Amino acid sequence: MEFHVGDVIKMKKPHPCGSSEWEILRVGMDFRLKCMGCDRQVMVSRKLVEKNFRGFVKNACE
Repeated sequence: MEFHVGDVIKMKKPHPCGSSEWEILRVGMDFRLKCMGCDRQVMVSRKLVEKNFRGFVKNACE
């Protein structure tokens, strides 16, 4: 799976604020994601992101 900084992705479970869309701020073994609803930032392992990934909302290339 190819992820790039700036991509907006949809995850399986929503954040407590209600949004399930996240912007990718850092890519590597861990991802830094920013919630599109409340702007909270979290670090998540690549394995967890790939498991809960449901699709791209916006690609950084567009």
